[in-house]
Amino acid sequence: MVRDVVIGMSDGLTVPFALAAGLTGTAAATSKLVVVAGLAEIAAGSIAMGLGGYLAAKTDRDHYENELAREMRETVELPDKEREEVAEVFRGYGMTEEQIQPVVAAIAGDQKRWVDFMMRFELGFSEAPNPARARTSAATIAGSYIVGGLVPLSAYMMTADLHQALLVSVAVTLIALFLFGYVKGRLTGISPFLGGLRTVVIGGLASAAAYGLARLIS
Repeated sequence: MVRDVVIGMSDGLTVPFALAAGLTGTAAATSKLVVVAGLAEIAAGSIAMGLGGYLAAKTDRDHYENELAREMRETVELPDKEREEVAEVFRGYGMTEEQIQPVVAAIAGDQKRWVDFMMRFELGFSEAPNPARARTSAATIAGSYIVGGLVPLSAYMMTADLHQALLVSVAVTLIALFLFGYVKGRLTGISPFLGGLRTVVIGGLASAAAYGLARLIS
């Protein structure tokens, strides 16, 4: 859930922010144009990001199920090979052959336990992906993108003065980026201040590049 919020919110704050700043740099820009274009981008971006999250989670689930079926089949058709793979795991921990053999026999004595062991220690699956994960991931990413995207556009919704709207948008978005990075830092164990600063720098560079390019072209 935290990862999905990070993905959706970070893109939602930076992409519409960069678009609004870039459009502000064009000669024909108006607040209405920026808002309409920004809302269209948020709609398209949230759908695209949500779909990407859904497909990624669905792929993880399909991959897990395919590997689970393969491991179950191999414990029946290739038991000696699978026992050797179990033994190889314990050799990596420095155990002797005398210590390994009874452990392998105990694990291989129950197929479910055997397959679970192979899934975890050979293939690196800590647990089976939740079947509802794909839908939840899509909704979380899309919703976070929409919330983040409305922050930079809010200034353009409140005033027709593009210059003033840009300044307010920059201020509120940089504050939102910092707060988002700060919270993300606390949740992920890095320095909250460093997380906020890093997020501000990335978002600020993206917006400055878009604005400068638009000014150059116009």
